[in-house]
Amino acid sequence: MTEDWAGDLARMFKALGDPVRLRLLSLIASHAGGEACVCDISASFDLSQPTISHHLKVLRSAGLLDCERRGTWVYYWVIPSALQQLSAVLLTEGGPVVPSEACTATEVPA
Repeated sequence: MTEDWAGDLARMFKALGDPVRLRLLSLIASHAGGEACVCDISASFDLSQPTISHHLKVLRSAGLLDCERRGTWVYYWVIPSALQQLSAVLLTEGGPVVPSEACTATEVPA
């Protein structure tokens, strides 16, 4: 993993570290047609419109969402390549990772 890619991934994971932003991403990703209007997702939260807009801006800045203004409304969608990057770094090839002997040889006294 390169230093640049690690930095990009860290920004994405940091953005998803907030429960509201994680829910927003999930709502948008699972919305019919793969995109959602702010008017469709705002009602799911007990937050003000400026607060929702802030969280959406953080997700956009992290490269997880993109948007487009259509009339008076803004529509958001998840960037598929961003989700692919996040999932790729979480997957391990060949199944579970087995600790090396160095990790299992030393025990920490209680």
